[in-house]
Amino acid sequence: MTTPARALPALAMLALPLALYRGGCNRNTDPGNDREAQLEHPPKAAPVESASAALANVATAIIKPQTMTSADIGVLGGMEGRCDFGMTEVAFPSFLYRPGSDGAIKLNGKLIPLPSIGENRFADGGLSVTLRPLEEEGNAGSQGMRMIVISPAAEDEIGYDGYVRCHDGDGP
Repeated sequence: MTTPARALPALAMLALPLALYRGGCNRNTDPGNDREAQLEHPPKAAPVESASAALANVATAIIKPQTMTSADIGVLGGMEGRCDFGMTEVAFPSFLYRPGSDGAIKLNGKLIPLPSIGENRFADGGLSVTLRPLEEEGNAGSQGMRMIVISPAAEDEIGYDGYVRCHDGDGP
């Protein structure tokens, strides 16, 4: 038997664990990724907490907006009469708000309600979110928007460009 022919069974034994591994790239469970509905349990809503409770003992550098699930949106009262900020035109929202009223953002696995403190400005417990319209429109006609997040004790603000969609005709 030649050397390459003798190596073939050893290589097959090394490859077997990789073939049996069920994790990796095909197990992305983030909201919005396609999964087989009959195999996956519906997502549970994230807990609703105040900004100070949700961000207590969390390093400022790791506070990032997350995508809400349909369960999260349901806990917040649904989309009717609200606008949502998403990172893309087809994404689930990261921030859901009622123009001139309250809003909610998902950070670090928590839904954080934020009262309005002015036009397109929301804040509570040292956390603030400001929305600024951009002079662009997406391919689906959504208004471009910048969401600026300032977390408690942060030295800098962080801006995220995306799109806003309003439901039931309310404007941004």
